[in-house]
Amino acid sequence: MPIPEDVTGEEIDKDVRQELLSLPKTLAEDVAKNLVMVARLIDEDPEGAYGYSKVALRLASRVAAVREAAGFAAYANQKYSEALAEFRAARRMTGSAELWPLMADCERGLGRPEKALDMAGAPEVHKLDKAGQVEMRLVAAGARRDMGQLEAAIVTLQSPELASNSVQPWTARLRYAYADALLAAGREGEAREWFAKAVEADRDGSTDASDRLAELDGVEFVDAFDESEEGDGTQSDAEVEGGED
Repeated sequence: MPIPEDVTGEEIDKDVRQELLSLPKTLAEDVAKNLVMVARLIDEDPEGAYGYSKVALRLASRVAAVREAAGFAAYANQKYSEALAEFRAARRMTGSAELWPLMADCERGLGRPEKALDMAGAPEVHKLDKAGQVEMRLVAAGARRDMGQLEAAIVTLQSPELASNSVQPWTARLRYAYADALLAAGREGEAREWFAKAVEADRDGSTDASDRLAELDGVEFVDAFDESEEGDGTQSDAEVEGGED
């Protein structure tokens, strides 16, 4: 697959660059460039990212960072079985528990929420940092919802991290998930409160909490462009011609 001229491979994380030192120089550069493309495209063009990940995988399947990138690309394309296999491979290579929540979410994607819940109670969870533990809690709550256990999902999300006034990278998503679970359980007043709290914490627009809040408040958005066309007083050619008779 073509690599844009502005991609040098130097953009990758230093830890990944360190992993690639085990490869011949030219090969390492090619792999790095493909990994850069995966990272660049994974949000806006998941299929494109997946294509580049397959190239990197073909070139260097024994590099943990490559297996991890392939897992993320497959996950972004909802290829959960493939993503799970790649995450497992990366974990075997590194011994790290970092990918555990994603592996559990792949189990959800494969229709196995019970397996995801088993993973939420595994010893590996204690090896996760705070962000990883919050992510695991989100996955576990999602698994509860998959099983129709709404109240259990709500309780799962109730935690010191949810109650904290401190805003962390995970705060908006945690509050959003809690609000969404409350709404699904018919607790609209509480849901509105937590969507509002999610909006306060969502500094980079990672959720649609503001839209959900507006929807609960009965706010309707009007397309300003369409409105200006309707109210600008101009006439179409047909209207002008019709007025000349």
